[in-house]
Amino acid sequence: MPAQPHAYGYLTQPEVRFLDAAVARLIPADELGPGAREADVTCFIDKQLLSAWGTHGRNYRSGPWPEGTPEQGFQSRLTPQEIYRAAIRETNVHCIKQYQKAFEFLSQQQQDEVLHGLEDNKIELESLPAKLFFNLLLRNTHEGFFADPLYGGNRDKIGWKLIGFPGVAASTYNDHIEKHNVPYRAEPVSILDILEGRAKVDAQGYPRHVMLDGQKKAGGDDNH
Repeated sequence: MPAQPHAYGYLTQPEVRFLDAAVARLIPADELGPGAREADVTCFIDKQLLSAWGTHGRNYRSGPWPEGTPEQGFQSRLTPQEIYRAAIRETNVHCIKQYQKAFEFLSQQQQDEVLHGLEDNKIELESLPAKLFFNLLLRNTHEGFFADPLYGGNRDKIGWKLIGFPGVAASTYNDHIEKHNVPYRAEPVSILDILEGRAKVDAQGYPRHVMLDGQKKAGGDDNH
């Protein structure tokens, strides 16, 4: 099923097109299932950029700004909002100069060349190191692919189904504890499923997992 249109709060349409193309190369659709674009990872990134994280609303921002070490974590004076806005624009400038097309119009091979250039810091961006942007984009892509759909990505729990993650824990796994080396296969349940009433819950509010492969349902009785 194709991704549904969204009303984006921070990203412009050219930025959306760039990110749709980029995340589709970072986690592509393949024989194992849909990829990051189908999972609405761009929507997840937009929602994060609109949050306090996107503006570093809770971060110390007065400097000084010496070159940090990898162990010291994020060191840029730029906020995630500023990084995405500047880096997408400047990466497209590079693409037009190198290939005469914006990133989203390049072939997959060319897109991979650009992404590798960002990762290896071989593309010069005016406002920030290319690797800083790539690392942030890659991290956000992973987050959007595997986070609870409540946050805008992982549509239809695509990421969870890929790795067999059951989502919100059932109230009890007692029926399965002694089944060593037996996969726990359940239809994933998200926080969003519970909030919107799509998942059955017990008296304590824990979901009742619908088991796959004929396994017994997991979850406490309503009388527990």
